[in-house]
Amino acid sequence: MKQKLTKLEKYWILYDVGNSAFIMLVSTIIPIYFNFLATEAHISEVDYLAYWGYAASISTLIVAFIGPILGTISDTKGYRKPVFMIALGVGVLGCASLSLTSSWKIFLCIFVIAKVGYAASLIFYDSMLADITTEERMDEVSSHGYAWGYIGSCIPFIISLIFVLFNTSFGLSLGTAMMIAFMINALWWLANSIPLLKNYKQTHYIEKQAHPIRASFQRLGSALKDLKANRKVLFFLIAFFFYIDGVYTIIEMATAYGSALGLDSQGLLLALLVTQLVAFPFALLFGKLSKSQESTKLIKLCIMAYTGIAIFALQLDKQWEFWVLAVCVGMFQGAIQALSRSYFAKIIPKEKSGEFFGIYDICGKGASFLGTFMMGLFAQITGFVGGGIIVLVIMFIIGYIFFHKASQL
Repeated sequence: MKQKLTKLEKYWILYDVGNSAFIMLVSTIIPIYFNFLATEAHISEVDYLAYWGYAASISTLIVAFIGPILGTISDTKGYRKPVFMIALGVGVLGCASLSLTSSWKIFLCIFVIAKVGYAASLIFYDSMLADITTEERMDEVSSHGYAWGYIGSCIPFIISLIFVLFNTSFGLSLGTAMMIAFMINALWWLANSIPLLKNYKQTHYIEKQAHPIRASFQRLGSALKDLKANRKVLFFLIAFFFYIDGVYTIIEMATAYGSALGLDSQGLLLALLVTQLVAFPFALLFGKLSKSQESTKLIKLCIMAYTGIAIFALQLDKQWEFWVLAVCVGMFQGAIQALSRSYFAKIIPKEKSGEFFGIYDICGKGASFLGTFMMGLFAQITGFVGGGIIVLVIMFIIGYIFFHKASQL
């Protein structure tokens, strides 16, 4: 008998709907607007791609350092919701503040702050999965989160797109249109977060100690030592580091990559909107498949598919090819993220989910600095925009090898 989503599961999913609006901007409108600011400042296309890659790398590197500590602190009784609210506030205010400058340098600085808030909030959000559902339902609920996040983010995105693409019809400058877009998405993010903030209660935790921060460092050190003994978790994290790094690099750099190749901006935005629409049913499909198929097999399938996508991107130079790429990414994007999150939640201690998801974040969004940095660096050194894709192909292959080892333990 099919079990309906509980209210708390729905509220948890709603946060995915809210924060996905910001990451949709990061994948589409923001890099194009930054390209406009960079062009106005006479920055070359190669340097534009590199600077955007460096900014994405810096933001994720910051989270890689603070994430495990904050995640460990959030395991303490009563701490997870407050630190989640702080990260959420930084992200939402950062998103709204992107409209305050026309300087490409200041814009990048604000973007880094907003991205740190967004990424940090996901550490606590992901670790909430063990509190809001049962282990048997984790794959399905996690998949619903990504699926509805993809489709829900299209609502503020389409409204923003209308203002940005037809700004002159409304008598608006591009800067004013972007200000409206940033405010719409910030409010959407905040509004969809409120139900979870009101109803979430931490059920798996560690009791408060006299010196919680010092104790958090000690617990983190203990968790890192435990990884040596728990080879399944260790091998999974190594695999995740490589394959999800490639996934997030494609998400973050797709529009910047297409713009640097000289592809039409409107076509890029519409193609990436199609990615979201395709990702919705396929994320739900993989969630259902996880009931009859082992999640390890499904994750391996996704890694192999992404390897093929990266190889295809090597020769990409036409608009229709970018559309094909967008559809293929949509088919596997939600699945690999959702199944990886729920798989990890199953193999770690529930009462230590915060500290383990902090480490998970290093190997995921925190580690994605490697792909974006290498793409930007390779573009500047060689002057060849597409060559950095080779790095991604290698990452996916290494990720598959280590995940196969983890799945055998």
